[in-house]
Amino acid sequence: MRAAGTAFCVLLLMIVGLVFASKVDARFDPFNPDAVRSVTQTAEIVVPLLAFVLVAATLAAIAVPLAGLFRAIPPLVAYGVDIAGSITGVLAFAACSALGLPPVVWFAIAIGLVATGAALGGARRPSRLAFSSGAIVLVVLAGVAALSGDLWSPYNRISPYRSDGVLTIAANGIPHQTFHSASSPGRPAFYEQVYRWLPDRRFDRVLVIGAGNGTDVASALAKGASRVDAVEIDPTILAMGVSEHPDRPYADPRVRRTVDDGRAFLRRSADRYDLILFALTDSLTLITTSSNLRLESFLYTREALAEAAAHLTPDGVIAIYNFYSDPWVYERLSTTLREVTGEEPLLRIYPVGNAAAHAAGPGVAQAKARGLVRDAVSPAAAVTPEAATDDWPFPYLRERVLAPFYVIALAVLLLLSLGSVFGVARLAGTSLRGFSPHFFALGVAFLLLETKSLATFALLFGTTWLVNVLAIVGVLLSVLAAIAVNAWRPVPRALLYPLLFGSLLVAYLLPTERLLLDVPLLRYALAAAVAFAPVFFANLVFTRSFRDTAHPEMAFASNLLGAVVGGALEYTALLTGYRQLLVLVAVLYALAWLAGGRMRALGDREAVAV
Repeated sequence: MRAAGTAFCVLLLMIVGLVFASKVDARFDPFNPDAVRSVTQTAEIVVPLLAFVLVAATLAAIAVPLAGLFRAIPPLVAYGVDIAGSITGVLAFAACSALGLPPVVWFAIAIGLVATGAALGGARRPSRLAFSSGAIVLVVLAGVAALSGDLWSPYNRISPYRSDGVLTIAANGIPHQTFHSASSPGRPAFYEQVYRWLPDRRFDRVLVIGAGNGTDVASALAKGASRVDAVEIDPTILAMGVSEHPDRPYADPRVRRTVDDGRAFLRRSADRYDLILFALTDSLTLITTSSNLRLESFLYTREALAEAAAHLTPDGVIAIYNFYSDPWVYERLSTTLREVTGEEPLLRIYPVGNAAAHAAGPGVAQAKARGLVRDAVSPAAAVTPEAATDDWPFPYLRERVLAPFYVIALAVLLLLSLGSVFGVARLAGTSLRGFSPHFFALGVAFLLLETKSLATFALLFGTTWLVNVLAIVGVLLSVLAAIAVNAWRPVPRALLYPLLFGSLLVAYLLPTERLLLDVPLLRYALAAAVAFAPVFFANLVFTRSFRDTAHPEMAFASNLLGAVVGGALEYTALLTGYRQLLVLVAVLYALAWLAGGRMRALGDREAVAV
């Protein structure tokens, strides 16, 4: 265990070194996304590959002693302790996120836990190399935290800096928001575009989704709004807006601040608005590392924009502006708004950064009919990609296709994973012949099932970090409950798979949108039952098999390798949507059932031979 702790600290130091050596701080012109793209392009293959290898090796270092631990105590007890530790880790990291603690605290906790594990494993004191490496990691991170001025939210590393005298913040190294005054002559035109289109219109009640530092809120107040609902998902950015925006819009009594996901806010609100503004709602952040969903993915679906339209007054307007990676993205939004409102939306394209602004809704249609719309309007393209939907929430993916780069990268990562798992098995003295196709298939299927559950909860309750924590803890508690059931009184094998396939069928036949009930408690209870029932029954299957296995360490390794493959297969959602993942999950569990029957038959023959 002492050697594992030493390797962990040394590898951790190497990871920190790699991050700092390859770090690109994007202090670039925010209106030129190509500047960021060109700087990072040369390292986009080598750095992620090295990072993956080092992270995998770091985790493998602390995984080496697990084989002996799994052999030393009953399998279900070992698995239950492992899951309880995972729940504790998730809650601890959630606490760090809630408090906005910097990475030095995360790493200090991790190093402390590894040192504690080494001590419990018999190591009286850490090696000099481990102590030195761990100390260097913490000193470097503490120094960087003290000198950089970075702030840490549950979503982003936020770096404030000034550009031409104006306060700007970068999120994870990429220019994100600028603190413009409503009277600033240098402010980009798209901030004011909806007011330029409809100069004779006064928007009394305004909803700003993605309120951020408060620039759009300040504009709405300057244009005469009597009430502004400002919704922002990142509490740290909102707090900076409260204290740093030159117009102090959040101090105005007409403004009501809400920290939440915009879609979740719309679902709960009964209010109607004259203007609903989606203001630069581009998070640059994934919900979790086990999904392709970004924080704003469910904001730009057909269903989301229809929900926004339902909150408009009889002459209300939906307005959207943003920078886009490619022109077809704003063309897709034009198509979606046309489908939702039944009218051709207004679209203005700006010459820098693929910026564009949209406006649609009954207020736009009425202004068009009276000839009141002003400023140049660029028509939408005639042929555009299909609209994003709640089942396929990928507004930045042009077609249902996997890019060759993704396929190659995933194949390389799978090969590296295969090598590391079997390498650790050899180091631990475990026979490679113990590899289990049954547990491998269970791992693949469960990772896909977990991904589908996280996507379901993100849609139903919002893409906030707290919802993600509750969803992940819910999955782990379902695992723990299955362990307890099979440890107390094993469920007969004849019932396991019928229960699992039945719960998968219910989840497939009951689309997620049917769970969007008005009563939050009822919505949560029904969603939890539909999403977690397959998870619970899947873990009844796993723990029943794991309880009886003769080689728990290799069974667990086979399962983890399957989870890695499941992480790669999760990308099939880009082709099929999330609902169809359940079909793949069912096929995989059927294969696991067949492999499990063969495994039991081989075990019975071996027992007879003995």
